[in-house]
Amino acid sequence: MLLRINVIRHAAAVAAALLLGAGLTPTASAAAPAAGNPAADRLGAYWSAARMAAALPGGTERGAPSAVDGPRPGEWIPPSRSFDGIPQAGTFFWTDANGTGRTCSGSVVRSPGHDLVLSAGHCLKGYSGSSPKRHLGFVPRYHDGLKPFGIFPIKNNGVYVAQEYYDLGTHAGAAYDFGFAVTEPNGDGRRLEDVTGGVQLLSDTGYFHVPVRMIGYPGGAPKPLECWSWTTRWAGDDPAEPGTFPRIACDGFVGGTSGGPMLVPWPGGWAVVGVIGGYHTGGNTPQVSYSAYFGTATRALYRAAITGAPPAGPAS
Repeated sequence: MLLRINVIRHAAAVAAALLLGAGLTPTASAAAPAAGNPAADRLGAYWSAARMAAALPGGTERGAPSAVDGPRPGEWIPPSRSFDGIPQAGTFFWTDANGTGRTCSGSVVRSPGHDLVLSAGHCLKGYSGSSPKRHLGFVPRYHDGLKPFGIFPIKNNGVYVAQEYYDLGTHAGAAYDFGFAVTEPNGDGRRLEDVTGGVQLLSDTGYFHVPVRMIGYPGGAPKPLECWSWTTRWAGDDPAEPGTFPRIACDGFVGGTSGGPMLVPWPGGWAVVGVIGGYHTGGNTPQVSYSAYFGTATRALYRAAITGAPPAGPAS
């Protein structure tokens, strides 16, 4: 046990040293300042600090503890800690059909348009096609009621969730539980990735990664959580949710953290190999989380989002 703890702590320290040595800072755009975006100003005025703090976890809530979904006997569960976040991770805010504020986590992925956020499909599926946005926006590095980079509205027809996820449903389609949202500029007219930088999207990299830095925003919490751990392969044995998923042990990841990234060190910054979701929409306990595996379907959805293809939606 002590050896395992020392290995993960050493790997985390090495990764942190490499990233600090790379001089990571948000990517700045060299272009002249763009015109402002009144839609972002209106959205920012709506999402006051009080409304953001009161937002409840969105998407599908984690269920009751399960004998096949949670810590194994004697398993070490790495602790999480709250912190002020990183520019490339943040949280979505929106209002549901009843006007209640909702939230889910996400991360800025590198894209040609500098405008793309990755999250879980179960967070975004209600916004397919021309569905009403209901004050839907993304706040990078949200903490303590602050919007340090402003808020970025989501474009009309800018939410991409796999057609298989709509067709199979939340449970049978757990292997497709990922999605992308295309943003508009913030109130200063700046594109998302230009002010925050982005993480590299990776696919077909296998199930085993170490070290992994997982970040998520618990609903109602003033700050995000981070945890250093590793991912392994989980062959789901719930027949209602077939598939094989990356599994990660990290304490404290409750509702609202869905869509949060699982990050690995990458030249010049970070890469994302999963998001909290997939099996049991991310897991039925706060100690163990899952992700849909990023493969061919993830790459296809990414291409659709960056090329502006018509987004998928529920069957009519």
